Amino acid sequence: MGTPPMQQAVELRGKAASQGIFTGPVVALGDTAVVFRKAGNPTIERAALNAAIATAVAAIRSLATDNTGDSADILEFQIAMLEDPELRDRALAAIARGSSATAAWWDALEREVSVYANSSEDAFSARAADLRDIRDRVLRALSGEARTYPERGCILLGDDLPPSLFLETDWSQGGAIALRQGSTSSHVAMLARSRSVPMVIGLGPDWPENCKFAIVDGTAGLVLAAPPPELIAAYAARSVAETASRDADGEFLLRPARLQDGRHMDVLVNIVSVEELAQIQPQSCDGIGLVRSEFLFRDGAALPNEEEQYLVYRAMLEWSGDRPVTVRTLDVGGDKPLRGLTTDDGGVLGLRGVSLSLQRPDVFCIQLRALARAAVHGNLKIMLPMVSVVQELEQSAQLLESCVMNLQAEGTACAKPPLGIMVEVPAVAIAPEIFAAAAFFSIGTNDLTQFIMARSRAEVDVPDTVEAVHPALFRLIANVARCGKDNGIPVSLCGELAGNAKYLKQVVAAGITSLSVPPNALARVKATLARI
Repeated sequence: MGTPPMQQAVELRGKAASQGIFTGPVVALGDTAVVFRKAGNPTIERAALNAAIATAVAAIRSLATDNTGDSADILEFQIAMLEDPELRDRALAAIARGSSATAAWWDALEREVSVYANSSEDAFSARAADLRDIRDRVLRALSGEARTYPERGCILLGDDLPPSLFLETDWSQGGAIALRQGSTSSHVAMLARSRSVPMVIGLGPDWPENCKFAIVDGTAGLVLAAPPPELIAAYAARSVAETASRDADGEFLLRPARLQDGRHMDVLVNIVSVEELAQIQPQSCDGIGLVRSEFLFRDGAALPNEEEQYLVYRAMLEWSGDRPVTVRTLDVGGDKPLRGLTTDDGGVLGLRGVSLSLQRPDVFCIQLRALARAAVHGNLKIMLPMVSVVQELEQSAQLLESCVMNLQAEGTACAKPPLGIMVEVPAVAIAPEIFAAAAFFSIGTNDLTQFIMARSRAEVDVPDTVEAVHPALFRLIANVARCGKDNGIPVSLCGELAGNAKYLKQVVAAGITSLSVPPNALARVKATLARI
C-alpha cells in the first residue's frame, strides 16, 4: 500500500509585511460594536465627547510611558491626532446640529478613514489603521466599554490591527498577524518588523469557517488555514532554516554592499515617515533613496507649513549625516486623493504628481522652500514624481530657482539641491535622453509595472500577475541605465523590485548599480548581491 495523501490546508495568499513563520491558534478580532447614544442636550453631548477624548489621550499617554523609541513616537502621533482641533471641531459642529456625541465622532472619523483606506498608495492607506484606532478608543470611552486583549502566543486575525493593540499585546510567547486588509507601510507593520512578529496582509474576506489553527508565513505572504500535522512539522523545520538564513543575512547588514567580484553597489533605504528612522541604523545603508513626503500631508487637514516641513527634512538629513537623502515631492492626485488639494477623480491616470504640484504653485513653493532651507544641513536631493514631459522638469527647476533667490533675498540660509526625476511613466523610460537636464533618474518600478501591464497594482486578488516581472520592464530599466551611463546621469531603482531578491540578478544585468529598498530588505539584498 502506498503512503496516504497529505491532508490539504486552505491556502490564503496575501502580501508579506513582516518576515518569519508562526504556527498557532487563531484569535479573531471583532469589529467595534458601536452603541450610538441618543442625541441629548448639545451641552451634555459636547461635554461627553470632550471627556471621552481626554480619557483616550490619558490611556495612550499611560501606554507611552512603557514604550520607547518608535513605539513611543507612534503613540505620540496618535495623541497629536486626538488633540487635532480639525477633527474635534468637525464633531462638535455636528453635535451643535443635533447629533449625539457617538454619531458625531463616528461620522467625523469615518470620512477620513474611508479616504485613506481606499487609496492604492501604501503611504496613504497606512494611516487608516491609526484613525480607526483613535476612533474606536473614543467610542469605547463614550460607551464605557473596556477593550479585550488576546491571549499570548496566537495569530491575530482581523481586517486591520490598531497599533495600540499591538503594543498592549504580550508577544513574549510568539505570535503572528493575519489581516484581510492592512498595509506594509502601516505603523503596526513597522512595529511587527521591529519585534520580529510574522505578518501577512491583504488576505481578503474568505477565511475558512470555524478554522481555529493556522500557519502564518510572513516571508512568502502566505497563510495556511487548518494545516495537517505533516505540514506543521514541515514548516517547523523551515522556520529553523529561515532563522538561520536570516542570521546569516544579518551579517551583511552593516557591511558595504558588493557583488561577488568586489564591485560596489549603493544600497539605500525607502522611508514613509520620520518615525521609521528610529528602527534603522544609519551605517546599514548608503543613505535614504526615497522619502515619500506625502506622509506630512493629512487628508482634510491644514496643509503642513514651511517650518513644519523644514524641521522634518532637517531631522532626516541629520540622521543620515553625509549620506544622500532623496525627497520625493508631493505625490498625490489620481488614485491618491487629498481633500483640500486634489479634485480629480480620474483614477490612476488622473491629474497627479508633479503636474498637480505645478498647478498649485502656492503649495509646491512651500515645499521647495522648506527643502532648500533643509539642504544646508546635509546632502539633499529633490525628486519629481510622475514626470511625463520635459516642460514639467523645466518649470519645476524655474520654481526652485525662484524659491532659492527669494530665500537669499530674505537672508535665510539655503542651498539649491540637485533636481532629479522619477522614471515611472513608460514614455520617459522609452525616451529618457530627452530628460538629460535631470540631475539623476530614479526608476519607480511600482507604477511603471502597472502602466506597462495595464493592471493596477492595488488589485490584491491577483498579486502574482502584478508582481510578475515582464521582460518589457527589464528592457526599459536597461534602456534608462544605458542612457544614464552615456550622459553621466546617476540611475537608481527604488520600486518594490529593488528589494526583491528573486530579481536582483536581472536588475544588475540591466546595468543598475544603485538600489533603494525597504528597511527590512537591507540585509537580504546585500547578502543576495554578494552571491551575484
